[in-house]
Amino acid sequence: MNVARRLRILVLSVLVMAVGGAGAWYALEGPAPVKAARSSAPATVPVTVATATKRDLPIYLTGLGSVQASFTVGIRPQVDGKLEAVLFTEGQQVKKGDVLAKIDPRLYKASLDQAKARKMQDEAQLISAQKDLYRSRTLVDKSITTQQSVDQQQAKVDQLIATIDADEAAVETAQAQLDYTSIIAPSDGRMGVRMIDPGNIVHASDSSPIASLTLTKPAAVVFTLSARSLSDVRDALARGPVEVTAFSQDNVRILSKGTLLLIDNFVDQASATMKLKAMFANEDEHLWPGDFVNAKVSLEIRRGVITVPSAAIQRGPDGIFTWVVTPADTVEVRTITSGPTTEGKTIITSGLADGERVVVDGQYKLRPNARVTVNPPPGAAGPAVAKRDRAS
Repeated sequence: MNVARRLRILVLSVLVMAVGGAGAWYALEGPAPVKAARSSAPATVPVTVATATKRDLPIYLTGLGSVQASFTVGIRPQVDGKLEAVLFTEGQQVKKGDVLAKIDPRLYKASLDQAKARKMQDEAQLISAQKDLYRSRTLVDKSITTQQSVDQQQAKVDQLIATIDADEAAVETAQAQLDYTSIIAPSDGRMGVRMIDPGNIVHASDSSPIASLTLTKPAAVVFTLSARSLSDVRDALARGPVEVTAFSQDNVRILSKGTLLLIDNFVDQASATMKLKAMFANEDEHLWPGDFVNAKVSLEIRRGVITVPSAAIQRGPDGIFTWVVTPADTVEVRTITSGPTTEGKTIITSGLADGERVVVDGQYKLRPNARVTVNPPPGAAGPAVAKRDRAS
């Protein structure tokens, strides 16, 4: 009885071990084919895409330039003397003809009075000489004197007339010297920092001006562009006025809008650049003389062209190309021909159609016919996350 029971227990133990061994084998050997199958599947590449779009694209050229006042003059004395008064305030807006400063006029007023007195003296001598000439002619008619005395008296009269003309010129010179003691604004504009204070002796030969006067309405911007754009700019000028927009140095703020005035008459061969000048009304005086600005020249507007972000353009040994995402979410290499680039957008003249998707980020991982996963553009997840946070 005990022997039979022991046999049954032994048989059951063998069966349990057999079943457990089979389960362990299945656990160890079964998943291997599944894992191998998964590893053989190709991995997708995450990319960011943009859509080729047909649109009107303005063509710009941008160059660095500086602002210049339309009128700049150093206020200098034209005669020597003591600077009696300065009648302007630094930074003041003045009008043409305003008196800016005064120089001691006494010496020049005395010179004017002296010139006038000399003229009056010569005029009195002329009157006397003319009377003597009349008497001489009367005596000649009566044969009392000779014609020679008449001719001599006529020469004396002519000499005094010439002397009076010289006296008149001396009076005008003295009057001009006296007028120069009042320094007048030659134009409208804004006064700068005063360099000389009242009480100092000033000279017409001084190298330092009393102050500077600048007219900033209108203002000019002188900037440079690559000489390769010379033909494009000249063609734009031939079509009509060319708009120029002045931006701040960080290219964020628009300072003013004006028109292109001219292209300089030569190209700088050392830098392969050309100099251009644009004029701006500058009514709000956002353009300040000497400041650096970025000048954007609007050449033309291309109508109905295919454009893609410039980041989608790739260069290879056979030229430029782009990665195009097919409807099956695979990529293919597409050879393209590009045109001008403006504000991060490049015109595609051939190789792409409106609505096709191109890769703008993640190109370095791509191979032809590779499967891709399209990532949302940067910032697209922000509103959804914010909405979910508000709901929670």
